[in-house]
Parts: sequence; C-alpha cells; structure tokens
Amino acid sequence: MQPELLDLALKNGKYAWEAYEFTLSALAHAQRMFGKEAPAEGEPAGVEHHVTGRELLEGACDLGRKEFGLMAPVVFQVWGVRRTDDFGEMVFHLIDAGVLFKTDSDRREDFQNIFDLESALTDGYRNPADGGDNSRSVR
Repeated sequence: MQPELLDLALKNGKYAWEAYEFTLSALAHAQRMFGKEAPAEGEPAGVEHHVTGRELLEGACDLGRKEFGLMAPVVFQVWGVRRTDDFGEMVFHLIDAGVLFKTDSDRREDFQNIFDLESALTDGYRNPADGGDNSRSVR
C-alpha cells in the first residue's frame, strides 16, 4: 500500500484506500488496452500516454471483471464506488495530491454519468474459467 493513498482515503473519507489503488491500476490497464502505455521510468509522460475519462472507466470495468468477476459491483460498493462519477472524484483527488497529472482539457465532467457502472461490470459476463473472454467494450 502506498502511504499517500491511505492519507487520501482518510482525508476525503468517501472511498477506501483500495479504491484509489485500484484506480491507479485501472489507469495502467487502460493505457495498455488503448495502446497508450506509460513512458519508461524517468521519461516525462506526454499526450500520447494520456487516456480519456471514458477510456479509464472502460479500463476500470475490464480490470474489475478480470480481478473480481461477478463480485466486482460488490467490491466497488464496499470501497464507496457506485457510479462513474466516483472514479472521476478519485482521479481528481489523486491529481490534487500530486500522484497523477492532468491535461488542460481534463475535467470531472469527463466521468459524469458515462454509463451504469453495475451493468457495465455484469452484463454479458462470461466466466474465463469456462473459456469465455471476459473483455468487452462498454461503449
């Protein structure tokens, strides 16, 4: 656990530290999904590494399904994450804390009511153990 994530969780009180940690993992996952992987260590991040709010949300849903299966909505709710807006709030908490950086065009509104989070996590779910591919677009 990163101490700054625990500090954010305690300071803001709405989301568990695990939700912040997951958001960072979802960001890296989304960057891989959309071919915008983070730069090598020591190199500055550029616009070519930036994912949009929607891309981050799609990455979060994909990663949530892969890590938690049909329990993903329950896990997210335990963490305080119920809507796409919640990811936006956490992203901006991470920006305010200096953990993430934003472009001039990034806004909280990029995450507002993008899709129904629970449906995106469960609709069309196929168990990877049964040979189902768990990835799907929520567009």
